Amino acid sequence: MNLFKIKMVMLLGCCTLFATNLYAKDAELKNSEIKKPNVLILLFDDMRFDTFSYRNGPVSTPNIDALANEGTRFDQAMTSTGLCSPSRAAMFTGRWGHKTGLDDNVGLYHSRLSELSLSEGSVIKRATSIGYDVSYVGKWHLGAQGPALRGANFMWGHDKDEERNGRPFTPYQTQKNVARMNAGERDKNGEKHDYYKTLAGTYADTVTAKEVNEGKLMLQNAAKSDKPFFGIVSFEQPHPPYRVPEPYASMYDYKDIKLPKNFGIKRKHKPMAQDDIWWPWHDVSHMSETDWRKAHSFYYGAIAMIDHAVGELINTAKEEGLYDDLHIILVGDQGSMLGEHNLYDKGPYAYDELMRMPLIIRDPSLEPKIINRQVSMLDIAPTLRQWMTLPLDGDEDGRSLLPLMKKGDSADAGKDDISLYAYEWYNGGWFGIRAIRTPEMKFVWNPGDSRDELYDLKNDPYEITNQIDNPKYKKQLTDLVHKMAGELNRIDDPSLTKFNHHMKAFL
Repeated sequence: MNLFKIKMVMLLGCCTLFATNLYAKDAELKNSEIKKPNVLILLFDDMRFDTFSYRNGPVSTPNIDALANEGTRFDQAMTSTGLCSPSRAAMFTGRWGHKTGLDDNVGLYHSRLSELSLSEGSVIKRATSIGYDVSYVGKWHLGAQGPALRGANFMWGHDKDEERNGRPFTPYQTQKNVARMNAGERDKNGEKHDYYKTLAGTYADTVTAKEVNEGKLMLQNAAKSDKPFFGIVSFEQPHPPYRVPEPYASMYDYKDIKLPKNFGIKRKHKPMAQDDIWWPWHDVSHMSETDWRKAHSFYYGAIAMIDHAVGELINTAKEEGLYDDLHIILVGDQGSMLGEHNLYDKGPYAYDELMRMPLIIRDPSLEPKIINRQVSMLDIAPTLRQWMTLPLDGDEDGRSLLPLMKKGDSADAGKDDISLYAYEWYNGGWFGIRAIRTPEMKFVWNPGDSRDELYDLKNDPYEITNQIDNPKYKKQLTDLVHKMAGELNRIDDPSLTKFNHHMKAFL
């Protein structure tokens, strides 16, 4: 090649490189000009789906109701796991525990895990990577300092200053307290403080108020910033024991509590694990009907207090000029048992009181809707990705909820209305439970037991009668087994081989 040709090739290369760089910078500029939405997550701990007044529940919740009326209500939302750490890991990553390694509680008695691997950056790290101002307030429960290690301003919470890989919390005092209850003793005011308690002071003295105050500061800081804002306020309420100050402690008269049909029933033909004590307060043999009614009344008081907290944060967002275009997700990590099936708190089972969760999503550009299709905790991360244009960081086991928010239930036309649930571990104890739910039926596979479960939700919504051995339900069971096999295959669940072996008579 002569010198002239060499110079021409070099010149063309430089021009091409210049044009490529110019195009990239232009694309980057256009992307930066796209206004990213401000997003606020209000996350609650062990909050049931059925208590709010917008669901015709027993507690007046005007602030949550207002949010429900402005946003999309997902009235059939299901958690991934009825346990704090795994459900939160699923929410922040959009992946099942067998992919993230987080399939048990962290930092608690017997648990083998201390944190969600930092290789799982979650929506927090993904948001910081594209310029979001990310702040976190409250409970994390996925390992000490987790939000800060992922780039967030971790403003306040009991995980904030804990040491990584520290000793687990062990419930010695709870064990002693339950022993006292079994001996007939009670605490101050005749209460059982590991189940319900009147706190000293007022709302202003509570952890909830502290979380609200930090949340207000977070919103005030966001209003002054030029960056798009992603904030999480994660409340430790209403997690048991149900502890609230006045006036919430006596707001609901325990004598007026209406107990459900499955309250306090003797479990028949159920897996053995449901009879065991996995945490000291699971021993409820000392709980009278009056005690259970009082626990309900204190739980209702906690929900009323939470509603007040939500109102404070919403009002601050309005005062700071953030609210009009603020995207909000209000969600509970899972439900909780309040005497149904004679169970308290949570454990290795898949009853609706634990499996279902509240979920409201406000996108100010969309009309309010009520969605009756089942959705999952795993759908939140893909929804955030679409809202915030987050980069992908691995598999998405869920799906974005924006099509449902835009089109309503018709967006899922022709698709199976199913929800998958897993309960792999409970604080170091293995169960491997998988459940699949349709609006009419629920099948629970218990690989660590010789007994599975099948419930007719249409005729037995309280899940009292296990129909697993009833030949009249063979067709429904076969259908659910096939649906579960399909879902386990879709998400690359390593339990699929064992499931297919256990269910070979139906496959």
